[in-house]
Amino acid sequence: MASNIGMMDSAYFVGRNEILTWINNRLQLNLSRIEEAASGAVQCQMMDMTYPGVVPMHKVNFDAKTEYDMIQNYEVLQDVFNKLKIEKHIEVNRLVKGRPLDNLEFLQWLKRYCDSVNGGIMNENYNPVERRSKGGKDRNSKGSQKTTKSLQANNLHNSASGDTVDLNKMSGPKQGRGSAVAGGATYSEEIQALSKEVTNLKLSVDHLEKERDFYFAKLRDIEILCQIPEMEDLPMTVAIKKILYADDAKESALEEAQEYLSEAINTVETEVESEA
Repeated sequence: MASNIGMMDSAYFVGRNEILTWINNRLQLNLSRIEEAASGAVQCQMMDMTYPGVVPMHKVNFDAKTEYDMIQNYEVLQDVFNKLKIEKHIEVNRLVKGRPLDNLEFLQWLKRYCDSVNGGIMNENYNPVERRSKGGKDRNSKGSQKTTKSLQANNLHNSASGDTVDLNKMSGPKQGRGSAVAGGATYSEEIQALSKEVTNLKLSVDHLEKERDFYFAKLRDIEILCQIPEMEDLPMTVAIKKILYADDAKESALEEAQEYLSEAINTVETEVESEA
């Protein structure tokens, strides 16, 4: 299985549009941005589709908006990984922030893993809409109903205690209109500022993707060079391959390559001295 996928794996060079198409087609969703999947619910359902019945969908909250609710979803997902013995640590604190690049990287990994299990073939018997109805949305609805009843009880209590609140509301309608106009202007400025920030972020992402493609092309050239029959068994080539094909969780790839190269050089020097 592709539980450990190296950073040079082609999985990490799948674009965000392809990832969104993959999610929308399989789960019958209409996501337009990667960060819309930051809640962890999409990832849970992808695993549910890959391993039907393994994910406790009643614990998955598809309406998660706060970091607390999102973390609950990722805890469900991590439990599923542990149950299936998938050696993948989820960087929850980074994902719930909704940063596009962090979420894109995780979804790239997830797509590669799911494709390695089912060969990229969609489960025709899986009904994503029906499975989503099993999610934790109902729990939130019940909670909101209780809140509504509580608010209604408070309103009745306030009405019984006196009309002070209603009189205060009626005392200054003109002032309320002026505040609404000022508030509308402020919101308009905030929306413009946010729109500008979104545009800048999209430009930054495009720039990062171009930079990523540039360095990937360089590394691909190095990989092709290392695969030349006359060079692939040279100590330097083997050391480079150790770095290129190291798993993402392996931090000592450079040290391992240096150690191998040093041993190879010492072996060659010893053979030369013995021949002399």
